[in-house]
Amino acid sequence: MELIASLKQYFGFDQFRGGQEQTIRQLIQGQSSLAIFPTGSGKSLCYQLTALHLPNVTLVVSPLLALMKDQLGFLASKGIAAASIDSTLSGEQSQQVMADVRSGKIKILMVSVERFKNERFRQFINAVPISMLVVDEAHCISEWGHNFRPDYLKLPVYCQELNIPLVLLLTATATKKVKNDMAAKFAIQPEHIIQTGFYRANLDLTVLPVAEAEKSQILVQTIRQQLALSASNTAHSNASAAGIVYVTLQHSAERVAAYLHAAGVNAVAYHAGFDSEKRQQIQNDFMQGRTDVVVATIAFGMGIDKSDIRFVIHYDLPKSIENYSQEIGRAGRDGQPSNCITLANLDGLNTVENFVYGDTPELSAIEFLLENIRQESKPSTREASNKNTSSFNNTTANTTEWELQVVGLSNASNIRQLPLKTLLVQLEMMNVIKPMYAYFAEFKYKFLQDKDVILGMFEGERREFLHAIFNTSHFKKVWGAPDFEALFNSYNAERGRVITALDYLAEKQLIELESKKMTEVFQVHQDALNQMELAQTLHHYFVDKEEKEIKRIASLVRFFELDRCLSSNLARYFDDQKAPLECGHCSVCRGQVAKLEYSQPLGQQISWPSDAELQQFLQGFSQQLAGKADISVDIQCRFLAGISVPVFARNKVRQLPGFGSCEPLRYEDIRQKINSFSRT
Repeated sequence: MELIASLKQYFGFDQFRGGQEQTIRQLIQGQSSLAIFPTGSGKSLCYQLTALHLPNVTLVVSPLLALMKDQLGFLASKGIAAASIDSTLSGEQSQQVMADVRSGKIKILMVSVERFKNERFRQFINAVPISMLVVDEAHCISEWGHNFRPDYLKLPVYCQELNIPLVLLLTATATKKVKNDMAAKFAIQPEHIIQTGFYRANLDLTVLPVAEAEKSQILVQTIRQQLALSASNTAHSNASAAGIVYVTLQHSAERVAAYLHAAGVNAVAYHAGFDSEKRQQIQNDFMQGRTDVVVATIAFGMGIDKSDIRFVIHYDLPKSIENYSQEIGRAGRDGQPSNCITLANLDGLNTVENFVYGDTPELSAIEFLLENIRQESKPSTREASNKNTSSFNNTTANTTEWELQVVGLSNASNIRQLPLKTLLVQLEMMNVIKPMYAYFAEFKYKFLQDKDVILGMFEGERREFLHAIFNTSHFKKVWGAPDFEALFNSYNAERGRVITALDYLAEKQLIELESKKMTEVFQVHQDALNQMELAQTLHHYFVDKEEKEIKRIASLVRFFELDRCLSSNLARYFDDQKAPLECGHCSVCRGQVAKLEYSQPLGQQISWPSDAELQQFLQGFSQQLAGKADISVDIQCRFLAGISVPVFARNKVRQLPGFGSCEPLRYEDIRQKINSFSRT
């Protein structure tokens, strides 16, 4: 097999980049692989070219919709049949994609990991032969990674259930511990891990200590220098002089962008609080060179494949060394010199830490969750296959079933959705619960053709079955909801068959089908659920995780203050032992060792509200939540620190006097202050 010929034919390249050919050859030989390449080194080509040499569809799991759309655009430009199933598609478009996959027209199908919870998707994908599973940003699988996503832990199980023979994991940021963890989860052999090196010779790293009061002015000066430098270097090409400024908070993105704009810089803000249409427009303008600078939270970047970003500036401290490396990795993907500058002080340290504290569930919230499982779990009343169960359904004498909808349970327990999902994964790993299947609690459909016309297209039992579906459906105006219970009792029709029939009618554009309220069903092991100190064990897990994340932030500060080459140490952090000991293109190699400090001495950075004001704030807060939540020290801390939790949104807490009044202060200092009130 001549891979070079395929590379030239489909992608127009004459040779592979480092690591690509080895990875592709391993995959074609049936060897699951882990590829760790620097950002911009062509990881995606490894699965794109391999997919063309495999008999069936390649299934790609990607963490962001923007990443999928970029990849699909690229593949379309190369004439490679690829598609995604995602939330932006209409029902008709989704049905067309599924039909194309079934017929073999599609070689690459891209989905998010959450798509596997979709009852209709799992029913569809179970019937499709898959040659390879690709996990992009695969460090999300590892609990030791910086972007751990609980749903990713289930990918090895999905892989087994779907009988996928081949796996490719892709990432740019993996420490040795994360690398080994990822490989173990998919039984990838050490000799099939390809790591080409983390070090990038074209990135110049600078840590510049800056007092907070001077930061915006220095930012303007720095950007003007960078734009001028970029413009002179690209004067004879079509490349743009572009950069990204990273901040921590959404309101900071808007404030800094406004400051830059007033200073004559063509800059715009970007954050997750904007609607999707506005975010897409900002991204398009940046990609097309109509915007020079985007001031963004970390919501911006993973879906940006712009090769000529000449500078990345951290206005605020990043969350970790891993986040820092990912964010600077967006610069200079074309291989040309690019600058990565951090305007550093310790003033924003508490803001980064507060994100960590906000994700730690309180003990009382965990106890609420466990009690919910006890109260809401019930014996199975029918065969689980009636709801399209997976192979998880191994019932025993002392097991029950528990159903949940994540949004509702998050609100009821006052646990953010991400830590709630993490809690569920921990309960799975402790054999307390086991995922069985997921289904939509609500289906509804409306006729696009006359009902009798539709029935006339079928004969015999199939016609009788459709007639039963239509007759038992509950209609409100034009929309009807199928009654699965009635169909099971009167026609012995399993839920899966009903959904398949409705999907078929929707695919033929005879009905329009909608589904919502994703419901997950777990098997509950009652003995494990009732074990002593389960809540304390789970709470300890989160407290331990919290401490590790705080230490991760401290490691970042230590990294910025190193007196040895930054590039070399960054590479070694990610297990690249081949980087030069001195790069010659970082601030330390230039003799500029940074010392990060607070802009003002501790204790003078902010004037605390008076004790009387704080007690008044907390009294109003307690009255607002009376009878709706436990008024613990932690929930009071979050109120004063401006850290949102679900119960705040439901009860309009953000509008109360005092919300966020202590935002610039360290969380632990706020906790001590509140504790001092209880002692007086």
